[in-house]
Amino acid sequence: MRPEVTFVRSAASPADFPSDGLPEVALVGRSNVGKSTLLNALVGRRVARTSAAPGKTRLVNLFRVDGAIGRPFYLADLPGYGYARGGSAAAAAFETLTRAFFDSWEQRRGRTPDAVGSLLLVDGRHPGLDADLAAYDWLAARGFPAAVVATKIDKLTRGERTRAQRALELAFNGPVPALSAVTGEGMKDLWTTIVRLLSSHPPRLTPRPR
Repeated sequence: MRPEVTFVRSAASPADFPSDGLPEVALVGRSNVGKSTLLNALVGRRVARTSAAPGKTRLVNLFRVDGAIGRPFYLADLPGYGYARGGSAAAAAFETLTRAFFDSWEQRRGRTPDAVGSLLLVDGRHPGLDADLAAYDWLAARGFPAAVVATKIDKLTRGERTRAQRALELAFNGPVPALSAVTGEGMKDLWTTIVRLLSSHPPRLTPRPR
């Protein structure tokens, strides 16, 4: 049975973020990594708008998911980093909103049992980009549950994929599951990762050696 997915709102400020205590999973990644496409593949329907032009997601798009993991939770499609339509001013606004979203988690830490976690999406064709490594370091420093997954793996040949997997593992300190929103590869495992993120013993990112 497919999960029931409901678009809640596009959050433009902390006042729009969830406040009902349900678990939350944030999708983090570059503007052209395919977060919205992956979200649609994950839930089995087109609930998030996709665009060929990167940088069009300027808000935190919130979706409530029921019937997937035994309890309802929110999927939060965050603005992509690394590119912003509108130049540096738009990029700064994106960063401010994303930081505010994680700050809202920080404010709840230790006061409520809310389960939260992040999925850092990286393009499997381009392992170890500076922007992705910076995002990894930022998430690791925050200390919230998080996991790294590689998208668009279907666009690689078998040989390219083997090399990319090795490079991803080196860049991100361990295995990086491969996903494809086109073929559906890895979607079942991604649900398993989400369950782990919201569990009492979730995965966390290990700081990279300096």
